[in-house]
Amino acid sequence: MRATGYPVSVWGNAPGSTYERHSHSYQKILCCLEGSIIFHTDDAEIRLAAGDRLVLPPGTAHSATVGPEGARCAEAHVTDHRPTG
Repeated sequence: MRATGYPVSVWGNAPGSTYERHSHSYQKILCCLEGSIIFHTDDAEIRLAAGDRLVLPPGTAHSATVGPEGARCAEAHVTDHRPTG
């Protein structure tokens, strides 16, 4: 993700933590580094485990639930139209 030139932040949450439904004005690229997390969108439940990557387009409403072993993730916020390969 750093190779794209976007700032990357790393965060973690305890088992069972939740994020309420929300959306972002930017594209969110998220990589699960440890543990697991489920993203809930209008179209699907997206389960991420260590090594999995998710790209959420701008305006995608979502909530999230952290798995039973917690989660540590890295994410970047894409605010322009450079490729995210």
